[in-house]
Amino acid sequence: MIPHRYPILLVDRVLEITPGEGAVALKNVTMNEPHFMGHFPGLPVMPGVLIIEALAQTAAIVAVDALGEEAEGKVVYFMTIDEAKFRRPVTPGDSLHLHVTKLQARRTVWKFEGIAKVDDQVCAQAKFSAMIADRG
Repeated sequence: MIPHRYPILLVDRVLEITPGEGAVALKNVTMNEPHFMGHFPGLPVMPGVLIIEALAQTAAIVAVDALGEEAEGKVVYFMTIDEAKFRRPVTPGDSLHLHVTKLQARRTVWKFEGIAKVDDQVCAQAKFSAMIADRG
């Protein structure tokens, strides 16, 4: 549904989707991911920006699903990230649940709220917006 591929594809599976409203996706965090080589040696922690990216990819899935055939030839770009908060580290072996809710959609600009959890504990959260544009 989205154009991302390894090593930047950060959604392993969509667990549930409410068309046009939100989704819950899963990212299984594994030690063989390239960022763990340097973040941090001996203390692997998933970078916060990648957690936010995983939330954004989940949001892109919500938008593409809602648009259906209209999404053909389109791509979803980040526009803003607001109120980002990081509560606890995400480490290899964690199952990161990505909860995304659409707050607003006006033409090509969509706003979302995302919460990333491990074992029902909030790891990160943010509000963000994205623009749906022609690929080209």
